[in-house]
Amino acid sequence: MKAKYIVPIVSVAMLLAACGSDAGGSSSGGSNKSSLPSYKWDMTITVGNTSTWYTGAKYFADTMDKKSDGRIKIKVFSNEQLSGGDQVAGVEQLMSGEKEFSYNSSIVYAGIDPKFGAVNAPFLYKDYAQASKTLAATGFDAYKKLAATKGVELLGFGESGFRQITNNVHPITTVGDLKGIKLRIPGIGLFTDIYRSLGANPTTMNFSEVFTALQQKTIDGQENPLDVIDSSGITEVQKYMTIWNYVYDPLIFGMNKKTFDSLDPADQKMVQETAAEANALQIKTNRDKESKQLESMSKKMKVTVLDDAQRAVFQKQMSPIYEKYQSIWGADMAKAVQPQG
Repeated sequence: MKAKYIVPIVSVAMLLAACGSDAGGSSSGGSNKSSLPSYKWDMTITVGNTSTWYTGAKYFADTMDKKSDGRIKIKVFSNEQLSGGDQVAGVEQLMSGEKEFSYNSSIVYAGIDPKFGAVNAPFLYKDYAQASKTLAATGFDAYKKLAATKGVELLGFGESGFRQITNNVHPITTVGDLKGIKLRIPGIGLFTDIYRSLGANPTTMNFSEVFTALQQKTIDGQENPLDVIDSSGITEVQKYMTIWNYVYDPLIFGMNKKTFDSLDPADQKMVQETAAEANALQIKTNRDKESKQLESMSKKMKVTVLDDAQRAVFQKQMSPIYEKYQSIWGADMAKAVQPQG
């Protein structure tokens, strides 16, 4: 059986509050340090090994090895290798215990239960500070409870960042600019409804297929956070990018709950604390890299940054989305992600 880790993106205190464990790893004997069993676990991430996701996952694996004196070994797989590139199948593997840990966007979890998509509501947060404060204050507890119902121990949040849009047709600065553009979006109803309301032609596919689809002009564009766009080479096959910060995208660091619950308290604590450290590193690295990534992307694509007034026009179009999804997310989840500060 296998499990995942996720430590809160927000405050260090929250990060340390997350937990994780494994019940399906190999148990080949005790260590001199604690006489606890040895484990071999797997962890997956959606994107490649040049991403900040990998930075956090690799830190987690290396540090667990070191802290346990080699008793706990974690192998990190990039690009959803264990599920053939299918992110939803990857999360289902975590839930069933086929693997121990993963970093996945809350959007992917929403493909299994739409309640997870509450934090991805359009234009919900004005900046990183507001998003982090909210997840620390109310979001973590709500998501931990929801994840547990799916067999996942929430170890906290990493961060993919605010999602931006790229395309090969023209710069996007107004709602009308999206009309008819064929965009790859995540496979959940929320994003389909967002883009249809803006006049675009949304389509879904596994992220592993996006680069080729753009290269072959099967689609005109896509949307993702900067680190995903950069680390996946999308800048090589797109002409235009719009920075509009329309959706905040936290990473769920998850562990299979049965595996976590089976661990000795000392190992649970080690997993929890190391996941918190990994999340803090991943978030810091992600935010630190953004300005340099944007500078580099600007040399390959025409980059347009929307101001508050321009974003407000798009935001105004989202009222029907909120009206529809309040009942889908449920009152508790909708309230838990409401901006703090």
